[in-house]
Amino acid sequence: MLSRPLILSLFSLAVRPVTADLTATITTGQWGVWEGWGTSLAWWGVAFGDRDDLADLFFSRNTAKLGSQSAPGLGFNIVRYNVGGSSNKPADGKSMKVPSTMNPSRLVDGYWIDWNSKDPKSASWDWSVDANQRNMMRKAKARGADIFELFSNSPMWWMLYNSNVAGADKGGNDNLQEWNHQDFALYLATVSKYAKDNWGIDFQSVEPFNEPSVSWWNSKSGTQEGCHFDTKTQATIISMLRAELNSRGLNNQIIAASDENTYDDATASLKGLIKAGAAAGIGRVNVHGYQYGGGDRQKLYETAKGAGKRLWQSEYAKGDESGAEMVSNLILDFRFLHPTAWVYWQAIDGGGWGIIDGENKNKQLGAINQKFYLLALFTRHIRPGMTILDSGEYWVTAYDAKARKLVIVAVNWLDAQILNFDLSRFSKPGTEGALVPRWSTFVGKGEQYVQHNDTKIVGKKFWSQFQKNQVQTFEIADVAI
Repeated sequence: MLSRPLILSLFSLAVRPVTADLTATITTGQWGVWEGWGTSLAWWGVAFGDRDDLADLFFSRNTAKLGSQSAPGLGFNIVRYNVGGSSNKPADGKSMKVPSTMNPSRLVDGYWIDWNSKDPKSASWDWSVDANQRNMMRKAKARGADIFELFSNSPMWWMLYNSNVAGADKGGNDNLQEWNHQDFALYLATVSKYAKDNWGIDFQSVEPFNEPSVSWWNSKSGTQEGCHFDTKTQATIISMLRAELNSRGLNNQIIAASDENTYDDATASLKGLIKAGAAAGIGRVNVHGYQYGGGDRQKLYETAKGAGKRLWQSEYAKGDESGAEMVSNLILDFRFLHPTAWVYWQAIDGGGWGIIDGENKNKQLGAINQKFYLLALFTRHIRPGMTILDSGEYWVTAYDAKARKLVIVAVNWLDAQILNFDLSRFSKPGTEGALVPRWSTFVGKGEQYVQHNDTKIVGKKFWSQFQKNQVQTFEIADVAI
């Protein structure tokens, strides 16, 4: 127990002038309106789509329980739904092939089971499959999710040269049969239309590709659905998909591309699509974050901006349970990539990859890990509709104009020190003496989203003590740009 004199001394530190070890001058440059945070449902949604507790943890902001643990809901509002390419039903005497290395939990059942009919009401279509993933999508919507994306890892197996959803026999080759380009576009558009009419889900976007430029999608050692697409093929399918969507009255649904694995691949891919004349068919650029601290984020942003496209960080994950890498890369993304949304890959996964530990193959759940509580510092406070402001080396900033609220998320990687936040660039930097609530989580272990009410505005600034590897979120009221 802290003694009363010690408590008073800690409080006085928060309100009297101190010499800060480091000062962050918060500037007001604007980088777009935030669309939100989310996760992809493949493959954890297939395994755990019936779980209300998981839906509460990911898609609400209520406190929810998982076993003996309680945690604040992350408030994800974006759902990426994976339309599968797999089926155990034969087509004209042929059957799907997969390598012995395939993880069966990564095979997602597709709806168009054979090529006999394009009519979605015919026996060639089975709308009963993949019920769990749809269930989780409905649960997400019921808890407030309002942005949905349909994405494909592989076309239907019978559209492929080798009937293998893991990839081509040579990984760098296209595996979608040329004569099935149109049918692939038709498949995606048909599922999107069916979802709107029957599931109550109006997808904001449709993404036909997943890391299309890489060469590791192959039939011999693949562990998931995957398909390579050359730039020329991507351009063709984008045009076909646009026409198929429009013909079904889905003109409002944009096409996202190309969900490349790295920032540099995404830049090259986008430039290729621009050169091919296909950029006009793209409504948004999606990129994955697997280049981590490397790659040229700013170049991708500038290329997308030059083409008039907004940008999503549509997939991020890494096997770092401490959360250090995630926090570091989030700050880099806000500072240089300037996405308008940020989406986690497998919210449930093992080996430190998930924000909840689990095994989709055996449907086993473990503990909520520290990464979950670190992510909460961002997702629960930087909310859809806020304007993203300039970020710095160790902080990100967002502004809610309607509520006149400023949000700062900051990390200290160094030894314990006082961080000073200078708000002098704002026309109204809060109110003298006003409370600045803060929430704290430590990288690795320690506090898990603990709120403190011991910090106040002094003049045009405030400060806080940071321990090493501590991440804190601050909310400053009555701020005007």
